[in-house]
Amino acid sequence: MRSLNFFFIFLICLALVLFSIENTQPVAIQVIQGVQVKAPLCVELIVATGLGATLAWLFSLWSRMQRTLALRQEIRQVREKEQRIQELEQNLERYKAEVEGQQPLLESGEPISLEIAAIEGKPAEITAN
Repeated sequence: MRSLNFFFIFLICLALVLFSIENTQPVAIQVIQGVQVKAPLCVELIVATGLGATLAWLFSLWSRMQRTLALRQEIRQVREKEQRIQELEQNLERYKAEVEGQQPLLESGEPISLEIAAIEGKPAEITAN
């Protein structure tokens, strides 16, 4: 891609040089009301082309800076989300450890269910283990 860009820039510069060689007569350019600049057309074309190239370069720098800032913001958001995920995973591990610690209590849940049945007034069946 760079070679293609270089080729187009080279063609434009070559065309500018060839056009400038043929147009050396002095011309007047009115910059501001009442201000005129008189110089050969080839010099004015080269200055105008250089100014345009400089403005295009500045615009590309500005665009690159905006993309860089947007990318940094996205990276920061991703880091914050990854940190939040890690916190949630740690919470999940802690909750799993708590549940595993309470597992013996859950296994002996049958007498508790008998007590609940007695409180509710329902007949409960006792099964032999």
